[in-house]
Amino acid sequence: MRFVVKVVISLCVILVCTQIAKKMPSLAGLIGVMPLTGALIMVWVFLDNSGDVATMTSFTKGALWGIVPSVPFFVTALFCFRSRLNLPVTLVSSFAVWAIGAFVHQRLLG
Repeated sequence: MRFVVKVVISLCVILVCTQIAKKMPSLAGLIGVMPLTGALIMVWVFLDNSGDVATMTSFTKGALWGIVPSVPFFVTALFCFRSRLNLPVTLVSSFAVWAIGAFVHQRLLG
């Protein structure tokens, strides 16, 4: 049951964000990357691990440093869209840049 609740709440956040994007795309972008999603995940991790401090500390550290490879993802997407590239090319390019950053992220935090 807890899994279903997680899925429903997480989907609601995504759906609300996509609805907002129809009228105010920049606000939806802000909501999409705001700490709301991080906080929601933090709650799920906390509940799944009985509030284990080591797990929460590790998650928070990973999330904090995970911001670093996420920035180039969005910079790449912005560059691709401004270059009039289609969505699949933009996503593949952005995720490729992010994957390189995520690999470095994990190596540095490992």
